[in-house]
Amino acid sequence: MEYITKLLNLNVGSYSMENIFSAVIAFIICYVATKIIMSIISKMIKKSNLDPTITRFALPAIRVVLYFITLLIVADSLKIPVASLLAVFSVAGLAISLSVQDALSNLANGILMIIAKPFAVGDYIDAGNISGTVKAVGLIYTTMATVDNKIIYVPNSDISAGKIVNYSKEELRRVDLKFTASYDSPVETVKASIAKAVERTGLFLNDPEVFISVSAYNDSNIEYIVRAWIKNEDYWKGYYDLLENVKKSFDEDGVEMTYNHLNVHVINK
Repeated sequence: MEYITKLLNLNVGSYSMENIFSAVIAFIICYVATKIIMSIISKMIKKSNLDPTITRFALPAIRVVLYFITLLIVADSLKIPVASLLAVFSVAGLAISLSVQDALSNLANGILMIIAKPFAVGDYIDAGNISGTVKAVGLIYTTMATVDNKIIYVPNSDISAGKIVNYSKEELRRVDLKFTASYDSPVETVKASIAKAVERTGLFLNDPEVFISVSAYNDSNIEYIVRAWIKNEDYWKGYYDLLENVKKSFDEDGVEMTYNHLNVHVINK
């Protein structure tokens, strides 16, 4: 017993063996506790069905916090002033946060987007002044592919700062198009010709019903509007097919599509 007492009273530099032994015991207990806590949190996260991106970020972040707490406990066991240590870390943390504030802003917005889920991978969206298909939602950047297959990495803060238009969220979309015809063409004839073009396209739904009507009387033509519902994945094919089919129907039914032109009358005296 006397030998153990002498051993504990020995000094290694400015630290006694008693302090070192206490620090080792504290470290072992904290290490084991960290393992148990991480195991419990990992199981809870798996059961909660959180987004994998958040899981990949959350687990390392929690582990770092637990390691930091372990460091403080071990430092206190060695009689190191924890308050001074916290002050040093606070200053260092402030300096780091100021130098990477843009990245931290992107990170915070990325976490908010993953939680709110305004869009998912595979959706076609307008966001951050970019239109494209979402390829990946990261914590810093969102990866998008444009229609001409350019890959663009958009900072999450740019996306969150503006409005987000998701074209893929709903199963159905509505095609809105306007056409003009001469005043010489009867209104009912024009409407019937447009309806024939919609039916010829073969992609539009009857429920909700197709809407065709006069929308404006212009200086040199009558403007017609057509609103037809279609499945989301067929939107662009239906859009362009209808443009072509309306011209075909107008030609078949003798409907004149007006355009700007100049009539010159020559008078011989």
